[in-house]
Amino acid sequence: MELKDAHVVVTGASRGIGAAMARKFAAEGARVSLVARSQDALDALAAELGGTAFVADLGDAAQVDALIPQIEAEAGPIDVLVNNAGLENASWFVHDPAEVQRSVVRLNLEAPILLTRAVLPGMLRRGKGGLVFVSSLAGSASFPGLSVYGATKAGLNNLAGALRQELKGSAIGITLVQPGPTDTQMWDHLEDQEEYGPMLRRLRRLQLIPKKTPELIARRTVAAVAKGRRHVRTPRRLSLTFWLNEAPRRISEGLLVGVPMGSAASPTAAD
Repeated sequence: MELKDAHVVVTGASRGIGAAMARKFAAEGARVSLVARSQDALDALAAELGGTAFVADLGDAAQVDALIPQIEAEAGPIDVLVNNAGLENASWFVHDPAEVQRSVVRLNLEAPILLTRAVLPGMLRRGKGGLVFVSSLAGSASFPGLSVYGATKAGLNNLAGALRQELKGSAIGITLVQPGPTDTQMWDHLEDQEEYGPMLRRLRRLQLIPKKTPELIARRTVAAVAKGRRHVRTPRRLSLTFWLNEAPRRISEGLLVGVPMGSAASPTAAD
């Protein structure tokens, strides 16, 4: 996909992976629209990149529903949507308040579903587009204390896989990003949790969780979008975990080859 002059929307853009992605897309010549709750950080990044800031709480259903129409009215049709915003909850399942669990599901899974649903008809009408879903290693392998978080990320994995099948034959690219430990505030908070000490020490001794930078993940993601790649996975030494998790989706794709099912890329789907 040609990124020069493309309009790229990045959610969760005020810091971490989202901010790094916004910078990298802008460096490739894209126009960026930035979405987050943090007004000051968002305005500063928009000024730095010549982008447009849209302050929104994606845990609020009304704001999610209004966001895509607002962005397209003010900044033009969207070529690439990066679903990056997420909420980490590091706690044993039975200790998590129900409202926290509900918030994690709304932000990590419901918001990407609905934002994608809002942006996709326009992409299909225009005959081009890109969708990026920022998942996690926790979506492919289960870890104690990350039950709800991991469930939402596993949901994104299956969403991306099913959409890829539905959009087969269209010019809509789908990239699933599955980072492991990343040098962000979210991971720092995770490492501070007392109950995670033994697990993290075990994984470190096995050299399975090297911490990567947001800039590395952003660079690989932007390259994947430009080249139409399906996956961005880090750390690469855990490739077997990712491949085993992906195998059922690959098998279902193969089993359905040649089966007439219609396509979401048909004109009626763009209404």
